[in-house]
Amino acid sequence: MIRYTLKCSQDHSFGSWFQSAAAYDALAEKGLVSCAICGGTEVSKALMAPRVSGTDAPEPAAPAPARPLSEPAHPAEQMLRALREHLAKNSTYVGGRFAAEARAMHLGEADARPIHGEAKPEEARALIEEGIPIAPLPILPPDKTN
Repeated sequence: MIRYTLKCSQDHSFGSWFQSAAAYDALAEKGLVSCAICGGTEVSKALMAPRVSGTDAPEPAAPAPARPLSEPAHPAEQMLRALREHLAKNSTYVGGRFAAEARAMHLGEADARPIHGEAKPEEARALIEEGIPIAPLPILPPDKTN
């Protein structure tokens, strides 16, 4: 395993682990490496200093106090968490039935209410073409988060 410090075109810096240098190169070549903060795919390795140890090496500095994993590391994470909490309190998760539910509400066949869920690209495209207002959300469905 190798850890790289990466930087996106928006100047966000973040770290990520890869199985090998070749694995990183293969993923980056296919555009599958994205910024952990903004999701941009224009990512490159940042300048890093190798970790070298020897008998004359000075004692390493004490590590910074650990941040609890439950706390967001970046303001973007805080905003996404707030959005998830808002959705959980103020709308109904309808899963893969999103397109059908949105269409039924638009046609007056179901009571209008705030919903969120999942739709295949062709379903979302059809809703937009029918004039049904929808918006993509930058969060994962509840069953796909860890």
